[in-house]
Amino acid sequence: MLMLDWGILLIGLPLSGALLTFIFHAQSRWLGIGTALTINGSLAALLMQFFASTGTQRYPIGSWGAPLGIELYLDGLSITMLSMCSLVGLAVSCYAPAYFHMQSADNRASTATDSVPFNKRSGSGPVRQINKGEYFWPLWLLLWTGLNALFLSADIFNLYVTLELIGLSAVALTALAGSQEALTSAMRYLLISLLGSLCYLLGVALLYHAFATVDLTLLAERMTAVPATWASLGLMATGLALKTALFPLHFWLPAAHGSAAAPVSALLSALVVKASFYLLLRLWLTLFEAFNPGVPDLLGLMGAAAVIWGSLQALRQARLKLLVAYSTVAQLGYLFIAFPLAAGHAGAWYGALYLALSHALAKGAMFLAAGNIQLFAGHDQITALERVAQQLPVSLMAFALAGVSIIGLPPSGGFIGKWLLLEAAISQGHWGWAIIILAGGLLAAGYIFKVIGYAFNQATTPHAVQPVPAVMQWSALLLAIGSLLLGLFAAQPLALLAVGSPFHSISLP
Repeated sequence: MLMLDWGILLIGLPLSGALLTFIFHAQSRWLGIGTALTINGSLAALLMQFFASTGTQRYPIGSWGAPLGIELYLDGLSITMLSMCSLVGLAVSCYAPAYFHMQSADNRASTATDSVPFNKRSGSGPVRQINKGEYFWPLWLLLWTGLNALFLSADIFNLYVTLELIGLSAVALTALAGSQEALTSAMRYLLISLLGSLCYLLGVALLYHAFATVDLTLLAERMTAVPATWASLGLMATGLALKTALFPLHFWLPAAHGSAAAPVSALLSALVVKASFYLLLRLWLTLFEAFNPGVPDLLGLMGAAAVIWGSLQALRQARLKLLVAYSTVAQLGYLFIAFPLAAGHAGAWYGALYLALSHALAKGAMFLAAGNIQLFAGHDQITALERVAQQLPVSLMAFALAGVSIIGLPPSGGFIGKWLLLEAAISQGHWGWAIIILAGGLLAAGYIFKVIGYAFNQATTPHAVQPVPAVMQWSALLLAIGSLLLGLFAAQPLALLAVGSPFHSISLP
C-alpha cells in the first residue's frame, strides 16, 4: 500500500466511525473504541513507511493534482501532529465510556428521587434521560476526521473546510455537558469560531483573487508584496489567533473548557487549539514569512502577555477545571514567543512544537484527572479536595506528573521545549523573552503545587464519595507518563520534525 493511502485511511476511518456510531448508537461505545484502535494501527503503518522513505510525500486525490484537484501533503511536521492527535485520541476514547456511564448512573439516580415524574412541557409522561455517550462518539469522531484532514491538507480552501468541521464539532461537544453554563459557553464559542473562520475565508478569497490558486506550493511561488497579501495576512492571522485563544482573544476559552465534560475539555485543550496554531504556523512558513514587518514581535508580545496573565488567573481560581483552563491560555503563549526568536535561531520552532506536543499529553492528562476528582468528590473546589491523595493516588499522580511538564522541569517534554526556547533567546541576547519563559515556569509551579497541597489535606468531616473506575485513572496517568517520555527520548521526535525541512533552511539544533 502506498504511504499516502494510509493517510487517506486516517481521514476515512474516523469519518466512517462517526457515521456508524450515529446509526448504531447502542453499540457506539465499542464501535468508537474499535475505530480509535484502527486509526492508531494505520498511523503506525504510516510511520513505518515514512521512516523508510526520504523527504515529503504528495498524493493527488483521484489522480487530479493541483491546481485543479485536491492534494494531500505529508512531511515531518504534519505526521508529528497526526501522532499527537492519535495518542490523545486513544486515551480519551478509552476514558470516555466509563465517564459517561457514571454520569448516566447519576442522572438515573436523580430521576428516581425527582418528585415530578412527568414532562412539564407536554405532560405526556416521564422525561427520557439522554445518554450523552451516544452523542459523544459521532461528534468526537467527526472532530478527529477534521483534525487529521487539516494536518494532511495542502491547499488553503480545504484547510478552511477542515477548520469549520473542527469548530462545529468542538462547539457541539462543549454543549454536550448540558448545564446552563456549558450551553452559554458553547454559544459564545460558536460565535467566536464562526468569526475566526470568516476572517480566514476572507483571506482565502483575497489570495485566490490576486494569485488564481489555493494550492500552498503554487501560492508560495506566485505571491508578491501587494495589498492583497498584507490584507490576507492580517485577516488569516487574526482569525487563527482568535481560534487559538491567544491573549487578549482568549476570553471564550476558560468558560468553554471549564464547563465541558472532562473528556471534551481534554480534547479541546490538547488538540483543537493546536490545530489552529498548526495552520497559522504552516501558513507562516509557507506563505507569509517573507512579508512580516513587525508581525513576529507583535505575536511574541501577545504570547508573553498570555504566559503572565494566564498564569496569574490560574493562581486565582477556586475551581480545579478553571485553573487548568487558564493554564492552557498561559501555555499557548509560549508557542507564539517562538515567532520573534525563530528568525535568528534554529531551535525556536523546534522548542515551540515540542512544547505543543508535551502540552497536548500533559493537559489531556490534567483534564482527565480533574474529571476523576470531580466525579469522586462531587465537585472541583480546590480548597475542598480532602482525601484525594489517599483515595485517588493514581489520578493525583497523573496530575502531578503532567504538572512537571507544564512547569518545565526535567526530564519532561516541557523541559526540552522550554530549554530550546531559552537557548534561542539567550544566544541572541533577548533577555526579556528569557525572563518571561522562566517566570511562566515559576508561576506554573505555584498553581500546580496549590492543587497538590490541598489534595493531601485530611477531611475534617466525613462525606460521600464515589469510586472511579481504574480505566479512567490509568488513561490519565499514561498520558502524563507520555509527556515525561518525550523528555527522555527527545532525539526521535525532533528528528521526525525535521523530515522534509518544514522550516526551510533551518537545521536541527
